[in-house]
Amino acid sequence: MTEMHPEDEQLKEQAQQFRDRFSEMRSAIGQQIVGQTEIVDGALMALVAGGHVLLEGVPGLGKTMLVRTLSEVLEAKFSRIQFTPDLMPADLIGTEVMRAGGQGEGNDRSSYFEFQPGPVFADLLLADEINRATPKTQSALLEAMQEHSVTTAGITHDLGELFFVMATQNPLEMEGTYPLPEAQLDRFLMKLMVPYPTPEEMETIMDRTTSDPIDPPGKVCGIEEVIEMRNFARRIPIADSVRRFAIDIVMATHPNSPSTPAVASVERFVRYGSSPRGAQAIIRLAKILAIMDGRYHVAREDVVQVSTPVLRHRVMLNFEGSADGVSPDDVINDITTALSAAPAKSA
Repeated sequence: MTEMHPEDEQLKEQAQQFRDRFSEMRSAIGQQIVGQTEIVDGALMALVAGGHVLLEGVPGLGKTMLVRTLSEVLEAKFSRIQFTPDLMPADLIGTEVMRAGGQGEGNDRSSYFEFQPGPVFADLLLADEINRATPKTQSALLEAMQEHSVTTAGITHDLGELFFVMATQNPLEMEGTYPLPEAQLDRFLMKLMVPYPTPEEMETIMDRTTSDPIDPPGKVCGIEEVIEMRNFARRIPIADSVRRFAIDIVMATHPNSPSTPAVASVERFVRYGSSPRGAQAIIRLAKILAIMDGRYHVAREDVVQVSTPVLRHRVMLNFEGSADGVSPDDVINDITTALSAAPAKSA
Protein backbone atom coordinates (compact mmCIF):
# COMPACT_ATOMS: atom_id res chain seq x y z
CA MET A 1 0.00 0.00 0.00
CA THR A 2 1.38 3.42 -0.92
CA GLU A 3 2.03 5.64 2.09
CA MET A 4 0.28 9.01 2.20
CA HIS A 5 2.01 11.86 3.99
CA PRO A 6 0.19 14.84 5.55
CA GLU A 7 2.91 17.17 4.31
CA ASP A 8 1.99 16.36 0.72
CA GLU A 9 0.30 19.55 -0.47
CA GLN A 10 -1.57 17.73 -3.23
CA LEU A 11 -2.99 15.32 -0.67
CA LYS A 12 -4.12 18.17 1.55
CA GLU A 13 -5.80 19.86 -1.39
CA GLN A 14 -7.62 16.68 -2.43
CA ALA A 15 -8.78 16.05 1.13
CA GLN A 16 -10.09 19.60 1.42
CA GLN A 17 -11.91 19.26 -1.92
CA PHE A 18 -13.44 16.02 -0.61
CA ARG A 19 -14.71 17.75 2.53
CA ASP A 20 -16.00 20.75 0.58
CA ARG A 21 -17.95 18.60 -1.87
CA PHE A 22 -19.40 16.45 0.89
CA SER A 23 -20.44 19.53 2.89
CA GLU A 24 -21.98 21.17 -0.17
CA MET A 25 -24.07 18.08 -0.91
CA ARG A 26 -25.12 17.85 2.74
CA SER A 27 -26.15 21.52 2.81
CA ALA A 28 -28.06 21.29 -0.47
CA ILE A 29 -30.01 18.25 0.75
CA GLY A 30 -30.68 20.09 4.02
CA GLN A 31 -32.61 22.71 2.06
CA GLN A 32 -35.23 20.05 1.35
CA ILE A 33 -34.85 17.54 4.18
CA VAL A 34 -35.53 18.73 7.72
CA GLY A 35 -33.34 17.16 10.39
CA GLN A 36 -32.37 13.52 9.70
CA THR A 37 -28.69 14.51 9.85
CA GLU A 38 -27.48 10.97 10.49
CA ILE A 39 -29.59 9.60 7.65
CA VAL A 40 -28.36 12.22 5.17
CA ASP A 41 -24.73 11.69 6.20
CA GLY A 42 -25.14 7.92 6.04
CA ALA A 43 -26.66 8.05 2.56
CA LEU A 44 -23.89 10.34 1.30
CA MET A 45 -21.18 8.17 2.85
CA ALA A 46 -22.64 5.05 1.26
CA LEU A 47 -22.87 6.81 -2.11
CA VAL A 48 -19.23 7.88 -1.93
CA ALA A 49 -18.15 4.44 -0.67
CA GLY A 50 -19.91 2.76 -3.60
CA GLY A 51 -22.51 0.84 -1.60
CA HIS A 52 -26.28 0.70 -1.20
CA VAL A 53 -28.54 1.69 1.68
CA LEU A 54 -31.55 0.04 3.30
CA LEU A 55 -33.84 2.51 5.09
CA GLU A 56 -36.32 1.37 7.68
CA GLY A 57 -39.01 3.73 8.96
CA VAL A 58 -42.70 4.48 8.91
CA PRO A 59 -44.20 6.25 5.86
CA GLY A 60 -44.00 10.01 5.50
CA LEU A 61 -40.51 10.59 6.92
CA GLY A 62 -38.97 11.89 3.70
CA LYS A 63 -37.25 8.77 2.39
CA THR A 64 -38.43 9.34 -1.19
CA MET A 65 -37.65 13.05 -0.97
CA LEU A 66 -34.11 12.24 0.15
CA VAL A 67 -33.32 10.15 -2.94
CA ARG A 68 -35.03 12.61 -5.29
CA THR A 69 -33.11 15.53 -3.78
CA LEU A 70 -29.85 13.60 -4.03
CA SER A 71 -30.48 13.05 -7.73
CA GLU A 72 -31.02 16.80 -8.19
CA VAL A 73 -27.84 17.61 -6.28
CA LEU A 74 -25.86 15.27 -8.58
CA GLU A 75 -27.96 15.96 -11.69
CA ALA A 76 -28.23 12.19 -11.99
CA LYS A 77 -30.95 10.02 -13.47
CA PHE A 78 -33.47 9.06 -10.80
CA SER A 79 -35.90 6.15 -10.91
CA ARG A 80 -38.48 4.94 -8.40
CA ILE A 81 -39.98 1.45 -8.22
CA GLN A 82 -42.98 0.74 -6.00
CA PHE A 83 -42.59 -2.89 -4.99
CA THR A 84 -45.83 -4.87 -4.86
CA PRO A 85 -46.61 -8.61 -4.67
CA ASP A 86 -47.50 -8.74 -8.38
CA LEU A 87 -44.28 -7.07 -9.54
CA MET A 88 -42.25 -9.29 -11.88
CA PRO A 89 -38.46 -9.31 -12.51
CA ALA A 90 -39.02 -8.01 -16.05
CA ASP A 91 -40.81 -5.00 -14.57
CA LEU A 92 -37.50 -4.07 -12.93
CA ILE A 93 -34.75 -4.96 -15.34
CA GLY A 94 -36.63 -4.80 -18.65
CA THR A 95 -37.42 -7.37 -21.30
CA GLU A 96 -36.95 -8.31 -24.92
CA VAL A 97 -39.63 -6.73 -27.10
CA MET A 98 -40.45 -7.95 -30.61
CA ARG A 99 -40.24 -5.26 -33.28
CA ALA A 100 -41.93 -5.69 -36.64
CA GLY A 101 -39.71 -5.57 -39.76
CA GLY A 102 -37.37 -2.85 -40.90
CA GLN A 103 -34.09 -4.65 -40.29
CA GLY A 104 -33.53 -6.51 -43.52
CA GLU A 105 -33.08 -5.51 -47.16
CA GLY A 106 -35.49 -6.02 -50.03
CA ASN A 107 -38.07 -8.64 -49.09
CA ASP A 108 -36.16 -9.62 -45.95
CA ARG A 109 -38.17 -7.59 -43.44
CA SER A 110 -38.39 -10.15 -40.66
CA SER A 111 -39.28 -9.22 -37.08
CA TYR A 112 -36.54 -8.87 -34.50
CA PHE A 113 -36.14 -8.59 -30.74
CA GLU A 114 -34.96 -5.42 -29.03
CA PHE A 115 -34.13 -4.95 -25.35
CA GLN A 116 -36.42 -2.48 -23.60
CA PRO A 117 -34.61 -1.25 -20.43
CA GLY A 118 -36.57 -1.24 -17.17
CA PRO A 119 -36.52 1.36 -14.39
CA VAL A 120 -33.42 -0.24 -12.83
CA PHE A 121 -31.41 1.59 -15.52
CA ALA A 122 -30.79 4.75 -13.53
CA ASP A 123 -28.00 6.34 -11.53
CA LEU A 124 -30.08 6.49 -8.34
CA LEU A 125 -32.78 3.91 -7.77
CA LEU A 126 -35.41 4.06 -5.02
CA ALA A 127 -36.78 0.59 -4.27
CA ASP A 128 -39.85 1.56 -2.25
CA GLU A 129 -41.12 -1.04 0.25
CA ILE A 130 -38.84 -3.68 -1.21
CA ASN A 131 -40.10 -6.37 1.17
CA ARG A 132 -43.56 -6.32 -0.45
CA ALA A 133 -42.27 -8.04 -3.59
CA THR A 134 -41.82 -11.80 -3.91
CA PRO A 135 -38.37 -13.35 -3.44
CA LYS A 136 -38.17 -13.97 -7.19
CA THR A 137 -38.53 -10.25 -7.89
CA GLN A 138 -36.21 -9.28 -5.05
CA SER A 139 -33.52 -11.55 -6.46
CA ALA A 140 -33.63 -9.65 -9.75
CA LEU A 141 -31.72 -6.88 -7.99
CA LEU A 142 -28.86 -9.11 -6.81
CA GLU A 143 -26.74 -8.86 -9.95
CA ALA A 144 -27.55 -5.19 -10.41
CA MET A 145 -26.47 -4.28 -6.89
CA GLN A 146 -23.28 -6.34 -6.89
CA GLU A 147 -22.07 -6.16 -10.48
CA HIS A 148 -23.71 -2.91 -11.66
CA SER A 149 -25.05 -4.80 -14.64
CA VAL A 150 -28.13 -6.70 -15.83
CA THR A 151 -28.04 -9.88 -17.91
CA THR A 152 -31.01 -10.81 -20.05
CA ALA A 153 -31.21 -13.16 -23.04
CA GLY A 154 -27.51 -13.88 -22.55
CA ILE A 155 -26.51 -10.23 -23.03
CA THR A 156 -25.05 -8.13 -20.22
CA HIS A 157 -26.08 -4.48 -20.00
CA ASP A 158 -24.03 -2.02 -17.94
CA LEU A 159 -25.77 0.16 -15.34
CA GLY A 160 -23.01 2.70 -14.88
CA GLU A 161 -20.34 3.18 -12.25
CA LEU A 162 -22.40 5.33 -9.87
CA PHE A 163 -25.47 3.02 -9.67
CA PHE A 164 -26.86 3.50 -6.15
CA VAL A 165 -29.85 1.71 -4.64
CA MET A 166 -31.76 3.06 -1.68
CA ALA A 167 -34.41 0.60 -0.57
CA THR A 168 -37.10 1.23 2.04
CA GLN A 169 -39.13 -1.08 4.20
CA ASN A 170 -41.95 -0.36 6.63
CA PRO A 171 -41.37 -1.92 10.08
CA LEU A 172 -45.06 -1.76 11.05
CA GLU A 173 -47.15 -3.36 8.32
CA MET A 174 -45.61 -6.82 8.02
CA GLU A 175 -48.67 -8.70 6.73
CA GLY A 176 -48.26 -9.77 3.13
CA THR A 177 -44.54 -9.00 3.09
CA TYR A 178 -41.57 -11.17 2.20
CA PRO A 179 -38.56 -10.62 4.49
CA LEU A 180 -35.38 -9.99 2.55
CA PRO A 181 -33.16 -13.09 2.38
CA GLU A 182 -29.70 -12.92 3.92
CA ALA A 183 -28.00 -12.79 0.51
CA GLN A 184 -30.07 -9.75 -0.43
CA LEU A 185 -29.48 -8.00 2.90
CA ASP A 186 -25.74 -8.54 2.55
CA ARG A 187 -25.73 -6.49 -0.66
CA PHE A 188 -26.61 -3.37 1.34
CA LEU A 189 -23.59 -1.52 2.67
CA MET A 190 -25.55 -0.24 5.64
CA LYS A 191 -29.01 -0.16 7.20
CA LEU A 192 -30.28 3.15 8.54
CA MET A 193 -33.19 3.57 10.93
CA VAL A 194 -35.20 6.70 10.07
CA PRO A 195 -36.35 8.39 13.30
CA TYR A 196 -39.57 10.31 13.79
CA PRO A 197 -39.06 14.10 13.72
CA THR A 198 -38.94 16.16 16.89
CA PRO A 199 -41.66 18.78 17.58
CA GLU A 200 -39.24 21.52 16.46
CA GLU A 201 -38.51 19.68 13.22
CA MET A 202 -42.25 19.18 12.69
CA GLU A 203 -42.70 22.96 12.92
CA THR A 204 -40.13 23.47 10.18
CA ILE A 205 -41.67 20.72 8.03
CA MET A 206 -45.08 22.37 8.29
CA ASP A 207 -43.62 25.76 7.34
CA ARG A 208 -41.91 24.33 4.27
CA THR A 209 -44.74 22.14 3.06
CA THR A 210 -47.78 24.37 3.67
CA SER A 211 -46.44 27.64 2.28
CA ASP A 212 -44.73 28.65 -0.96
CA PRO A 213 -42.78 25.71 -2.45
CA ILE A 214 -39.01 25.72 -2.05
CA ASP A 215 -36.91 25.78 -5.20
CA PRO A 216 -34.94 22.58 -5.86
CA PRO A 217 -31.30 22.81 -4.80
CA GLY A 218 -29.80 22.34 -8.25
CA LYS A 219 -26.56 20.61 -9.15
CA VAL A 220 -23.67 21.04 -6.71
CA CYS A 221 -21.55 17.98 -7.55
CA GLY A 222 -21.24 15.87 -10.69
CA ILE A 223 -21.16 12.09 -10.98
CA GLU A 224 -17.51 12.21 -12.04
CA GLU A 225 -16.65 14.14 -8.89
CA VAL A 226 -18.34 11.49 -6.71
CA ILE A 227 -16.26 8.81 -8.43
CA GLU A 228 -13.13 10.89 -7.75
CA MET A 229 -14.12 11.12 -4.06
CA ARG A 230 -14.62 7.35 -3.98
CA ASN A 231 -11.19 6.68 -5.46
CA PHE A 232 -9.53 9.14 -3.09
CA ALA A 233 -11.17 7.60 -0.02
CA ARG A 234 -9.85 4.15 -0.94
CA ARG A 235 -6.29 5.52 -0.79
CA ILE A 236 -6.53 6.52 2.89
CA PRO A 237 -4.25 4.15 4.81
CA ILE A 238 -5.35 2.01 7.73
CA ALA A 239 -2.94 0.59 10.30
CA ASP A 240 -2.72 -3.17 10.65
CA SER A 241 -3.98 -2.98 14.23
CA VAL A 242 -7.05 -0.94 13.24
CA ARG A 243 -7.81 -3.26 10.34
CA ARG A 244 -7.52 -6.19 12.72
CA PHE A 245 -9.88 -4.42 15.13
CA ALA A 246 -12.50 -4.16 12.37
CA ILE A 247 -12.03 -7.81 11.50
CA ASP A 248 -12.33 -8.82 15.16
CA ILE A 249 -15.65 -6.99 15.46
CA VAL A 250 -17.03 -8.90 12.48
CA MET A 251 -15.62 -12.23 13.71
CA ALA A 252 -17.14 -11.60 17.16
CA THR A 253 -20.63 -11.51 15.63
CA HIS A 254 -20.38 -15.28 15.16
CA PRO A 255 -21.23 -17.49 18.14
CA ASN A 256 -18.34 -19.63 19.39
CA SER A 257 -15.80 -17.72 17.30
CA PRO A 258 -12.38 -19.12 18.23
CA SER A 259 -10.44 -15.98 17.25
CA THR A 260 -12.16 -13.36 19.46
CA PRO A 261 -13.18 -13.09 23.12
CA ALA A 262 -16.62 -14.51 23.80
CA VAL A 263 -19.39 -11.92 24.17
CA ALA A 264 -22.25 -13.19 26.32
CA SER A 265 -25.07 -11.65 24.27
CA VAL A 266 -23.62 -13.13 21.06
CA GLU A 267 -23.35 -16.62 22.51
CA ARG A 268 -26.90 -16.44 23.84
CA PHE A 269 -28.90 -14.52 21.25
CA VAL A 270 -27.17 -14.70 17.83
CA ARG A 271 -27.92 -17.41 15.28
CA TYR A 272 -25.14 -16.36 12.92
CA GLY A 273 -23.16 -13.24 12.18
CA SER A 274 -21.78 -11.06 9.42
CA SER A 275 -20.12 -12.09 6.19
CA PRO A 276 -16.72 -10.65 5.13
CA ARG A 277 -18.65 -7.90 3.33
CA GLY A 278 -19.31 -6.45 6.78
CA ALA A 279 -15.60 -5.90 7.39
CA GLN A 280 -15.17 -4.42 3.92
CA ALA A 281 -18.02 -1.98 4.52
CA ILE A 282 -16.68 -0.94 7.94
CA ILE A 283 -13.25 -0.11 6.55
CA ARG A 284 -14.58 1.77 3.50
CA LEU A 285 -16.88 3.94 5.61
CA ALA A 286 -14.30 4.46 8.35
CA LYS A 287 -11.92 5.92 5.77
CA ILE A 288 -14.56 8.50 4.81
CA LEU A 289 -15.07 9.42 8.46
CA ALA A 290 -11.32 9.96 8.81
CA ILE A 291 -11.25 12.35 5.85
CA MET A 292 -14.22 14.32 7.16
CA ASP A 293 -12.44 14.65 10.52
CA GLY A 294 -9.34 16.06 8.82
CA ARG A 295 -7.20 12.99 9.37
CA TYR A 296 -5.09 10.92 6.97
CA HIS A 297 -5.49 7.63 8.80
CA VAL A 298 -8.33 5.51 10.19
CA ALA A 299 -8.83 5.39 13.97
CA ARG A 300 -10.50 2.71 16.08
CA GLU A 301 -13.21 5.26 16.92
CA ASP A 302 -14.11 5.49 13.22
CA VAL A 303 -14.53 1.72 13.13
CA VAL A 304 -16.78 1.72 16.19
CA GLN A 305 -18.92 4.57 14.84
CA VAL A 306 -19.83 2.79 11.58
CA SER A 307 -20.12 -0.73 13.01
CA THR A 308 -23.77 -0.51 14.05
CA PRO A 309 -25.30 0.67 10.73
CA VAL A 310 -23.05 -1.76 8.83
CA LEU A 311 -23.77 -4.85 10.94
CA ARG A 312 -27.34 -4.44 12.25
CA HIS A 313 -28.82 -6.17 9.18
CA ARG A 314 -26.05 -8.77 9.06
CA VAL A 315 -26.46 -10.07 12.62
CA MET A 316 -29.29 -12.63 12.71
CA LEU A 317 -30.87 -13.29 16.10
CA ASN A 318 -32.16 -16.66 17.25
CA PHE A 319 -35.61 -17.27 18.69
CA GLU A 320 -34.54 -16.45 22.24
CA GLY A 321 -33.13 -13.09 21.17
CA SER A 322 -36.29 -12.16 19.29
CA ALA A 323 -38.54 -13.32 22.12
CA ASP A 324 -36.56 -11.34 24.71
CA GLY A 325 -36.77 -8.14 22.67
CA VAL A 326 -33.02 -7.97 22.06
CA SER A 327 -32.02 -5.90 19.03
CA PRO A 328 -28.96 -6.40 16.82
CA ASP A 329 -27.88 -2.90 17.88
CA ASP A 330 -27.66 -4.10 21.50
CA VAL A 331 -25.47 -7.04 20.51
CA ILE A 332 -23.19 -4.90 18.34
CA ASN A 333 -22.79 -2.40 21.16
CA ASP A 334 -21.77 -5.24 23.49
CA ILE A 335 -19.19 -6.41 20.94
CA THR A 336 -17.61 -3.00 20.33
CA THR A 337 -17.53 -2.26 24.07
CA ALA A 338 -15.83 -5.56 24.86
CA LEU A 339 -13.27 -5.33 22.07
CA SER A 340 -12.54 -1.63 22.65
CA ALA A 341 -11.51 -2.49 26.20
CA ALA A 342 -9.14 -5.20 24.96
CA PRO A 343 -5.54 -4.27 24.04
CA ALA A 344 -4.86 -3.60 20.37
CA LYS A 345 -3.22 -6.34 18.35
CA SER A 346 -1.61 -6.33 14.92
CA ALA A 347 -2.62 -8.46 11.98
